[in-house]
Amino acid sequence: RVALLHTSLKAYYEGNFALMHHHKWNLEYIDNLIPFEKEIYVNLLVQFLKEEERRSKEQQAQNG
Repeated sequence: RVALLHTSLKAYYEGNFALMHHHKWNLEYIDNLIPFEKEIYVNLLVQFLKEEERRSKEQQAQNG
């Protein structure tokens, strides 16, 4: 049970950090999001970062 709480807290802080870092949102704005809104934004951000990583690897492969 403790592991789940730790994972949830870890995910909470990682999600907040990602939104603050990548979107320049402040913590008060993030905390006022409806939970499903935050989940959507975090999922979109993760998807975007994965795509950026894929593009970067592709570009590095092309440039040798």
